[in-house]
Amino acid sequence: MEQVSLKIGERLKEIRNTRQLTLDDVAKLSGVSKPMLGQIERGQSSPTINVLWKISTGLKIPLSFFCRKQESEYMVAGLGEKEMITEENGGMRAYPLFPFDPVRNVEVFYIEFDAGVEHSSLPHVPGVEEYVFLVQGTLKMVIGGKEVFLQEKQSIRFGADISHAYCNVSDNVCAVYNVIFYPND
Repeated sequence: MEQVSLKIGERLKEIRNTRQLTLDDVAKLSGVSKPMLGQIERGQSSPTINVLWKISTGLKIPLSFFCRKQESEYMVAGLGEKEMITEENGGMRAYPLFPFDPVRNVEVFYIEFDAGVEHSSLPHVPGVEEYVFLVQGTLKMVIGGKEVFLQEKQSIRFGADISHAYCNVSDNVCAVYNVIFYPND
């Protein structure tokens, strides 16, 4: 039981530090007292499911976050290891390299667009930012109605809480890395 308490406490401290929250901040968000949160972080108290639920709801993270295994110091991802997502009748292939992580508030994709393929994206929630790193091809992006052209080895960062579209204007496959950052709240 002590080992489980320590892991929950480590997870709580990890997300609190990542989001630069004090124990007071977490207490206000969750309705769990600051002393109780401190005891949980130090592994001196094992929270009930109700207390854990309050914390996860207050921090807007899944309850399962506290139960997952500790990650290693590094993680290697490849295209064949994850399930491919297709759009535009298979003309766009997105490979989730690093799925959404509630501590880091980020997800990373490798995306391929066949020649001439255009993909429109609805606005994300307010505060979301995207970073697109063009590996090969020429990509036309339409961000809030404005066209921007990217050449190989160029990158763009933009607020993704507006409509945006990706269009491969080259004759070959266009490949990008797409990093999406979500706001903390």
